Amino acid sequence: MVRYHRLHHQWRKGDKHMEEDEEFQALIMDCRTAGCYFKRTRPKLFSLLLLSLLSCCFLFAPHLFNSGSTLSLFDSFRVEKEGTVAHMDANTPMCSSISNGTICCDRSSIRSDICLMKGDIRTQSTSSSVFLYISGDTNGIINFGDEEGDKEIQHDKIKPYTRKWEKSVMDGIDELDLIAKKLQFGNNHHCDVMHDVPAVFFSTGGYTGNVYHEFNDGLLPLFITSQHFNRKVVFVILEYHSWWILKYGDVLSQLSDYPAIDFSGDKRIHCFPEAIVGLRIHDELAVDSSLMEGSKSIVDFRNLLDQAYLPRIMSLIQDEEREAHEKLVHKLSLSPTSSETSTKMEKEVQEDRSEKPKLLILSRNGSRAIINENLLVKMAEKIGFRVEVLRPDRTTELAKIYRALNSTDVMIGVHGAAMTHFLFMKPGSVFIQVIPLGTVWAAETYYGEPARKLGLKYIGYEIVPKESSLYEKYDKDDPVLRDPKSVTQKGWEYTKTIYLDGQNVRLNLGRFRKRLVRAYNYYNVKMNKHVHLQSQYFHVN
Repeated sequence: MVRYHRLHHQWRKGDKHMEEDEEFQALIMDCRTAGCYFKRTRPKLFSLLLLSLLSCCFLFAPHLFNSGSTLSLFDSFRVEKEGTVAHMDANTPMCSSISNGTICCDRSSIRSDICLMKGDIRTQSTSSSVFLYISGDTNGIINFGDEEGDKEIQHDKIKPYTRKWEKSVMDGIDELDLIAKKLQFGNNHHCDVMHDVPAVFFSTGGYTGNVYHEFNDGLLPLFITSQHFNRKVVFVILEYHSWWILKYGDVLSQLSDYPAIDFSGDKRIHCFPEAIVGLRIHDELAVDSSLMEGSKSIVDFRNLLDQAYLPRIMSLIQDEEREAHEKLVHKLSLSPTSSETSTKMEKEVQEDRSEKPKLLILSRNGSRAIINENLLVKMAEKIGFRVEVLRPDRTTELAKIYRALNSTDVMIGVHGAAMTHFLFMKPGSVFIQVIPLGTVWAAETYYGEPARKLGLKYIGYEIVPKESSLYEKYDKDDPVLRDPKSVTQKGWEYTKTIYLDGQNVRLNLGRFRKRLVRAYNYYNVKMNKHVHLQSQYFHVN
């Protein structure tokens, strides 16, 4: 998993366009972050505009001449908050609504750019372009370039991936040209496929292949950006991967009723009435309900996962029940006298399973493995848990992982990308994250805080040096053991090599047992409260 540092957003000095119109030479304000575009102004309004400008100068003079301020007049209306720019109404994003025949780009977030287009939109994958054709009046937009044929009146570039701040990965993301053109008389651009619903363009490049990034950089932003369309939207994907579509097809079907389009592979011209290019992202594995239509939250995303995987899970259950029944029938056919005994044993097993809370250990292969995992299992069983060890790999069907965690009361796992699967747990469940040396910040930021937002009971277990395999490699006074923070501050490569790739865990079971007992007691209190509420309900009714 790639770690990023929260940096102060530095505003770049944008290009200022001064275009000469035959009616009027316009005074241009720098709108570099909002993707503003400029309209002709009638001469008779010049005096009024000049008077307004002078009034504003007097009004904001204290701010303009304050040497301690680095904000422009335009920037003074905005407040930076966690990498995004919040307007006076923080719930209204830039480009929240645009008129027909326009492009609006919001570049205010440190995490991602997003552009909105409305009108006659047509794809051209051969040139990595999306065209917006405007017929008749250009609605006052100033032309800044003419090509042979149609007049180009607006041109933007965007890389539709949600790690804008990370240059190393963004350098490898395909870029789209967004071009608005005024149709010349007699020109006719055809459509191979006409769509009557909007499109959302995004990339599945970058860190796709890592489950954390697949959810954080892709699926959650896709939910945030598209859920308000109620599935009446087409996804157009850059750097398309068939395996990604296969893996997340169930989730995509809850967000769109239409098959996804491979932008580069599908050479046909697709036409849309509206388009969103790029995805909005709020925070690590999170949905900010204050920024969502209908106050949707991370719980709503999890409910969407429930709907996505339920049909497949029901199919898996039916297959297992059929197989179990066939085995029982076969066993009874070999030994008819054991029928009563087998039925009794099956009933006892079912009763035992229903009374015990389920604890799932999400086991790791390779680095950051729990060396004494077998002893952990025995200890958990003695406390009173029904233990399951899950060892997923790249080929494990996601519905099977979802089913296992959806029915889990407590999950234990060592910090790493697989902890993203806490999203599959029901709110109110317990998530225990084992935190190796050098991963405290990342464990809390990427999984601890997001888990609480989902409504999980989160318990972090920070190991001590003696519980790390690094204790055998380094002197006890080495900064690697004594002061991991000083090592991780040297950079990502140090963190990855030493603490992520080179470390395993041997749990102090006596110390860790306290966390398990705490989780077990939490489960019992929750169940007793549930039983009490049920008894009250039936008593009243």
